[in-house]
Amino acid sequence: MHDKEVRKLTELEDTHWWYAERRHLLARSVAGMPPGRALDIGAAGGGNSRVLAAAGWSVMALEYGAEGAQVGKERGLDVLRADATALPMATDSLDLVVAYDVLEHIPDHDAAVRDVRRVLGPDGTFLIAVPCDPKLWSAHDVAVDHVRRYTKTTLTDLLVRNGFQITDLWSWNVLLRPTVQLRRRTSTGSDLEELPRIVNAGLRAIVTVERYLPVKRLPGVTLMVTARPA
Repeated sequence: MHDKEVRKLTELEDTHWWYAERRHLLARSVAGMPPGRALDIGAAGGGNSRVLAAAGWSVMALEYGAEGAQVGKERGLDVLRADATALPMATDSLDLVVAYDVLEHIPDHDAAVRDVRRVLGPDGTFLIAVPCDPKLWSAHDVAVDHVRRYTKTTLTDLLVRNGFQITDLWSWNVLLRPTVQLRRRTSTGSDLEELPRIVNAGLRAIVTVERYLPVKRLPGVTLMVTARPA
């Protein structure tokens, strides 16, 4: 991802409705887990790392690019600059790996998933978020350096063939999918941008309502996964 885009997305992270709800989903996913050693791949501004730290985890943030690593350090994170396909951690050394909106940026996503499997202990957890549905491919994906969008089948196959079993797979951003689909038809760049406060609040309210509705099996904009070593 270009340095300018990294900075822009980091500045949005604290207040934008999409990031705020994603942090809630992460907090909900780790609730009840005994804290241990965690790796936040693609940590950027560190919103997810802070969620994990607040829940008692010992967190290492990982960034591939120099700009992303610098942003993390500026925000007080313990940042390691490294390649997600060759993680500089010992085998079976981690209890949790989070890769939210990361795999779609990596050309060799098999290598990345294999190495996550290597560093996770036998009782570890892998939490994943990826953009879904190739039909939604647009200039937004190009602007943020996506390599692909996933389907439930392609994501499941990726994880299973690299040593994971899926314990939960569901759709997020279901209610806003029609809006996203319409916008993507005419988008010319990244959709993540600073919004008027009232618009941001309205979108946050919609995505919050989604927590309580039986829509997780319907088509959305993102796929969320909990996986464990097979």
